[in-house]
Amino acid sequence: MGLMMIDVSVVVPVYNEEECVDALCTKLHESLSNLGRSYEIILVDDGSRDGTWARLKEWTGKIPNLRIIRFRRNFGQTAAMSAGFHKSRGRIVITLDADLQNDPSDIPKLLENMDDNVDVVSGWRKDRKDPFINRRLPSMLANSLISRITGVALHDYGCTLKAYRREVIEKVHLYGEMHRFIPALASWVGGDIKEVVVNHHARQFGKSKYGISRTFRVVLDLITVKFLLRYSMGPMQIFGKIGGLFAVPALLMMAVVAADRIFGWNDPYLLKRPFWLLTPLMLLTFCIQFIGLGLLAEMQIRTYHESQDKPIYVIREAAESAV
Repeated sequence: MGLMMIDVSVVVPVYNEEECVDALCTKLHESLSNLGRSYEIILVDDGSRDGTWARLKEWTGKIPNLRIIRFRRNFGQTAAMSAGFHKSRGRIVITLDADLQNDPSDIPKLLENMDDNVDVVSGWRKDRKDPFINRRLPSMLANSLISRITGVALHDYGCTLKAYRREVIEKVHLYGEMHRFIPALASWVGGDIKEVVVNHHARQFGKSKYGISRTFRVVLDLITVKFLLRYSMGPMQIFGKIGGLFAVPALLMMAVVAADRIFGWNDPYLLKRPFWLLTPLMLLTFCIQFIGLGLLAEMQIRTYHESQDKPIYVIREAAESAV
């Protein structure tokens, strides 16, 4: 039996946010209960080590339409979002951070901008309340780089506050640090994207879970996204081109050596230098290797598209509102 669809699902990854839980649940309930739409709140505890889960369970007896999920360990924000997407029933799925730097009162604004021609509404923290050097400046550079590489121009890829139409988000498969690239992946499957300015607040409780070490992982995932966006349906295109770059000089060098033999030039420079004999063979070997990689990648892509989905998380327990 299929899930009963509702209007809005709000998915929030939570990790060691015991101090924020009360205010988060209160503000989410206030914002969503006044929408005049059916809704659910899905809070995914990403293996918290403090009292977050106990506090979340208390709230299942205080407000309606709350569903909570607990991971066996910390799998990361992308996995938490993926679990929320899988368990959600909303025609529109909204995500935001648990630390209340995103404002739940902006949810109606996202929904208002989700018209018939828009599949993703992305928040833009135009007046961001974070330190400039270690947060805002790296974010500005990252947003510019991501926009340029993916071809989907947004001011704020790092803003978790976003709204997605279900038929688009269901076609996006997440892993690694891919959650920040969802708009680009959604665009790849034909989604139309709109960006709106949202509120941003200074962090009131705890400390940020994001460090500079995360930047390298994001860059690697950006390379993966670029490959997926351009070559996932034909990886031979990229490996074949690289192989061609090795093949062209190899063939030219072999042509020079062959011409020397055919026309009897007997150029002493060619005869005495093994470079002209060994280098073309090495370049051709590289060419064959890259073409072979392309063929293997094509086989992997076929396996990827034909295999069953496998989860990137393990749930320990779940609960729902008792009111």
